[in-house]
Amino acid sequence: MNIIIGRKPVLEALNADEEIDQVYILYGQQGGIINAIKVAAKKKGIKCNQIPLERFKSFTPVLPDRQAGKNAQGVIAVKQDYKFHSLDEIISESNKNNFPLLLILDEIQDPHNVGAILRSAECSGVNGIIITKHNSVSITSTVVKTSAGASEHLKICQVNNLSQTIDELKKNNFWIIGSALGNAKNYNEVDYKIPTALVVGNEEKGIRKLTADKCDILVKIPMLGKIQSLNVSVATGILLFEIIRNRQSI
Repeated sequence: MNIIIGRKPVLEALNADEEIDQVYILYGQQGGIINAIKVAAKKKGIKCNQIPLERFKSFTPVLPDRQAGKNAQGVIAVKQDYKFHSLDEIISESNKNNFPLLLILDEIQDPHNVGAILRSAECSGVNGIIITKHNSVSITSTVVKTSAGASEHLKICQVNNLSQTIDELKKNNFWIIGSALGNAKNYNEVDYKIPTALVVGNEEKGIRKLTADKCDILVKIPMLGKIQSLNVSVATGILLFEIIRNRQSI
């Protein structure tokens, strides 16, 4: 069972035609977005039940301050397990664009980071996301909530072997651009008017050496302070919107 937590993520999931089984609203919740959720659920023929706090808590994960109703904004949806797209689907769909843009997450483990990255990816028009199956967080309820519903609008593929995946992307004319700290070009010195697969890596270690070795270009964001790296979700947002800026300067 997969749980979507929060008003906006639930509404986004309903509007994105996700396969939701039921929506649960905590007693006493009111407002425009609550009404919108009820209307959207009714249109899709999905049951929308109002339930007391104790039952509501039984559906929500243990949250840091144990205030399940407050943190979930009084709304949750129960859906089938996340359905990943195939790599072929993502490549085929992305190739409909002049300069397709894919994002590869190499063993990122913090669900809040992944959720924030997905939000930036959706806002920047990324055509598809590739995540690694091992040593990585999957698309959990925390990821969905942190993404503010962006996960429902993205095509996400989960792969066992990233090295083989990169080889397949290269066969389909993608340039692999990896985010790194050293021995790399400044991120704003690269022409991104090419089919691009941007790779960002683990919170502590960055992208793996094997992954870096397979990249066509490595880029870095120059650091001006004493701290030598950014949070991966922040760095990803900067890189994605630099790609957009560069492509708009045709």
